[in-house]
Amino acid sequence: MTGAAAAGGAGARRAICVYCASGPVDDEYLRLAAEVGAAVAGADATLVSGGGDISMMGHLARGARDAGGRTVGIIPEHLMAKEVADLGADELIVTDTMRERKRQMDELSDGFLTLPGGIGTFEELFETWTGAYLGVHDKPIVLLNHRGFYDPLLGWLDDLRAKGFVASGALAKLEVCDTVGAAIQYLTGR
Repeated sequence: MTGAAAAGGAGARRAICVYCASGPVDDEYLRLAAEVGAAVAGADATLVSGGGDISMMGHLARGARDAGGRTVGIIPEHLMAKEVADLGADELIVTDTMRERKRQMDELSDGFLTLPGGIGTFEELFETWTGAYLGVHDKPIVLLNHRGFYDPLLGWLDDLRAKGFVASGALAKLEVCDTVGAAIQYLTGR
């Protein structure tokens, strides 16, 4: 079953998985998350997220719903209290493990967007990106480099490419966008 069909039924809208911080961040990033949620909804796409209702994750889901979008949250049971599960989600899937959470996020999604975040966000990005490079999937992956947040990472990756540790083909699988509009356009064609 394709991501869009799984997330909303046959012939349904595209589903975009967004990775972002679930811990405290300042208001700039909370506003960014809400803007991304609204943009996903505005592109008539379903938002797939980690199922939390706090920090960027919560603002992301509320931004999508406030703009009339559909949200699917996927959260492991052991994080239900810590991340305060998004009980307002149109569909909340509770998994036994983090691995099951990520598998379902992958299966339900047609593309992936990474916002600023920490090690959990990085891990999700790198696993999804590696899967694309290895041919496990052919779904688009976008890194939103909001105000240069990921400039140090991108510089390090370029250095690793120059040293032969990262193939140019791998870098080509990651689309870097500086604006929400460009990211959503790349993922949805809208």
